[in-house]
Amino acid sequence: MNTLLTIVIAVVVVLIAMALSLRIIKQYEQGVLFRFGRVLAVREPGLRFIVPLVDVLHRVSKRIVTMPIQSQGIITRDNVSVDVSAVAYFRVVDSTKAVVAIENVYAAIDQIAQTTLRKEVGQHTLDETLSETDRINLDIRGLLDVATEEWGVQVTLVELKDIQLPDSMKRAMARQAEAEREKRAKIINAEGESLAAQALGDASDVMMAHPLALQLRNLQSLVEIGVDKNTTVVFPAPLMSTIGELGAFLAKETAAATALPPVPAIPVTPRIDVPNGARPAPPTHN
Repeated sequence: MNTLLTIVIAVVVVLIAMALSLRIIKQYEQGVLFRFGRVLAVREPGLRFIVPLVDVLHRVSKRIVTMPIQSQGIITRDNVSVDVSAVAYFRVVDSTKAVVAIENVYAAIDQIAQTTLRKEVGQHTLDETLSETDRINLDIRGLLDVATEEWGVQVTLVELKDIQLPDSMKRAMARQAEAEREKRAKIINAEGESLAAQALGDASDVMMAHPLALQLRNLQSLVEIGVDKNTTVVFPAPLMSTIGELGAFLAKETAAATALPPVPAIPVTPRIDVPNGARPAPPTHN
């Protein structure tokens, strides 16, 4: 009986010792092993054994962490108040530093990211903040990398997520955008007029060199007008000039006919009918 009890106790002790000494490290983790409070080694993923009551294993995730940076009230360099939020992506590259160098690496990165965002955006004007977000993202990432390198953390990406503007500034920007669109529309219209005038000038040169081209163009215009079967009567300019020239010619001919001298009259001897067998009387001279 005592032997059986001893065996049972021994088995229970072995099971408890195995439970205390066995550790499972997942594929995306690394384990930092402490023995008597000192770093002994870094354990890779898999089933690992430790000495109970002597060793302590800290698991560190090696996956990329997504950390939103809460909205910050920032005054830009041109004294415009904006609310800017962002998101940061980072991962642990040195598990030992992430455990030993800092107490809570996630909280530390959150705080340093907020202060870096406020500092970097405050050095730019509003227009730069809106138009040069890529450069600002790279600058923030570079500053965070310098600060987190001692913690064994690498910042892979920082992106500005949202920029909130005051309502008055939104209205002013809307008016500016509208004026800019109107300016571009006027410039495009003027360029179109210039190109059209140049094309018309080239066409007029061609028509001057080929007079029949103008007549063909007039006929084409008449065909286009007559498609709708309307009652519009169109007289091309060359036809009107021809009519005017014809009228001037007729007036000139009329004037020339009026200016001729009168033709002298030719005397005509009256005819006298004489009966048959009778002699005409000789003419009488006074």
